[in-house]
Amino acid sequence: MRRKGDLPTKTCLACGLEFTWRKKWERDWEQVKYCSERCRRNKPSSSSEAVG
Repeated sequence: MRRKGDLPTKTCLACGLEFTWRKKWERDWEQVKYCSERCRRNKPSSSSEAVG
């Protein structure tokens, strides 16, 4: 059995908090960038969107 401390972690691109691997992300962990749906919806806008 794996310990929680042994799981990989990433930093959320929206809020900057560190989050831990979850079973639901097992197949696409490489593509996960945000810690939650809320952060994914409020992701930082790119510079091209900010112009105008």
